[in-house]
Amino acid sequence: MDTPIIIASTILSIAFHEFGHAIAAASEGVQMEYVAIFVAVFFPGALVALNYDLLENLPLFSMLRIYCTGIWHNVMLCAACLLMALLLPVVLYPLYMSGDGLTVMGVPQISPLSGYLSVHDVILSVDGLNIRRTDDWMKMLDQGTIEKISSREFLGGSQSYGATISGKGYCVPNSWLDASKNLWQINDKLACPDELTVFGKFSCNGSVTFSETDRGSDKKEAESKYCLIAKDVVKLKKCGNGWRGTKDDESNCTCLEDEYCLVPVLPPGFSWIEISYTRPYSLECLKQEGNLSSPHATNNNNGPSPCSGTFVYVGDLSSAARSVKLSPYRPRWALFLFIADVPYFLENCLSCLLHVSAALAAVNCLPVFFLDGDAILETTLRYVAWFTRRQQRVIIKLCRLLWTSLSIIMFSRFMLLHTITKLQCIAVETNTGPTTQNKERMCQLRAI
Repeated sequence: MDTPIIIASTILSIAFHEFGHAIAAASEGVQMEYVAIFVAVFFPGALVALNYDLLENLPLFSMLRIYCTGIWHNVMLCAACLLMALLLPVVLYPLYMSGDGLTVMGVPQISPLSGYLSVHDVILSVDGLNIRRTDDWMKMLDQGTIEKISSREFLGGSQSYGATISGKGYCVPNSWLDASKNLWQINDKLACPDELTVFGKFSCNGSVTFSETDRGSDKKEAESKYCLIAKDVVKLKKCGNGWRGTKDDESNCTCLEDEYCLVPVLPPGFSWIEISYTRPYSLECLKQEGNLSSPHATNNNNGPSPCSGTFVYVGDLSSAARSVKLSPYRPRWALFLFIADVPYFLENCLSCLLHVSAALAAVNCLPVFFLDGDAILETTLRYVAWFTRRQQRVIIKLCRLLWTSLSIIMFSRFMLLHTITKLQCIAVETNTGPTTQNKERMCQLRAI
C-alpha cells in the first residue's frame, strides 16, 4: 500500500507546485506556453514553460514572486495536511473510537511479534502502562534499555555471555526455587533447557545476587541460576525497580516471606517487556462481551480470557516496535470491520503528502541547475543590487557548482544505502547466509 501512496503524493505535490507558478504568472500577465512532464532518474517531474520575454520585462519583485510561488504552495499544502491530521479524530468520531489502545493493521511474517499478534488485535498496555497513540508505543519501546548487572561472565552452556537484567521481577514461591534446584541435580548441566528461562534473585539495592562462595566452581555458580517456565512466572505478582510505575532510585521488594523476587537474566542487547492486548472482534469475545464498547481487562492474570491476554517479548525492542503497523483508531461496531483500514490509510496519505510536499519545497530552495532555487538566487542578487553583474555571475556559478555537486553526492549515497538495505532484506526473507539474525536486525533498523 505504501508505494501507490508515495507515487500519488509525489504527483499531487508536483502538480500543486507547478499550479502555483501558473497562477502567479497569469496574475502578472505572463503567458504559459506549455506544460512538460518528465522522469529524472526514478523521480517524476514537471515544469511550466512561460514566455521568457514577458517574464524578463517584469519588475524584479514580480519575477521573484512567480519563482517562489511554487514553494509557497507546497508550504501551504503541508499546513493543510497538518490541519487535516489534527481534525481527523473529530471527522472519524461517528464511526471510530480512539484513545483506548492501538489497533494492529499489519504484522509481517518476519516480525518478531507475528506469533503473538494478528490483524485487528488491540494493544492496550506495555509493562502495565496504557498506550493511546503510536508515539507512545515507539517511545516506550525505544526507552526500554538494559542495565548490565555485572562484568563477570555468566556461564550458559558451552559459551559465556555478560548477564543483563531489566529490573522487572516477579515474586516466586520458594517451592518453585526448590524445584529448580532439583532440576539442576537431574539435568546435571550448566544451561537451562530450551523451554525454560534463567532467573536470578533481585535484592532491594537494585542488584542481582549470585553465589558468593566457590566462584571457581561451575556447579556452584550454576546453582545461583533458577530455570523456570516464563509463562507461569509472568502471572505472579510483580516486584523490582524496572517497571514503568517505579522510579529509578526506588526498588519494590514487597514479596511474602516464602517468596523471592526473581528477575530474568538475558543475553546482552535483549529486553524483557510485557504487552497486554485484546481481541474485541473475535467470535468468542463478541459472545462473551455482548458489545464492543465495554471496557476490557488489561491482563489475563486472573485466568484465560477469549478477549484479552498478556505475553512477554524478549529481544530487540527497536526492531519489534517498527515491525508492526498500528493505528489509534478502531471501528465502534464489528459491522464496520471491513473499513477498519480507512483511518490508517488516511493517516498514511496525510503523512506521506506532508513529507513529500515539504521535501519538494526544501529541494526547490537549493540553487541547483533547473530548479527554482537557481532562478530565485539570480533574481535575488539582481534585486538587492549589492553586487556588480560580474560578481553576481561568479556567485551564481559557484553556488550552482557547489550545491549541484553536493546534491549528486547525497543522492548517490542515498541510493547506495537503499540498495544495500533492500538486498539485506531479501537475504533475510529467503533465510540465506550464515548471519541471518544479524542481517535481519540491520535491515529492520535501517528501514526506519
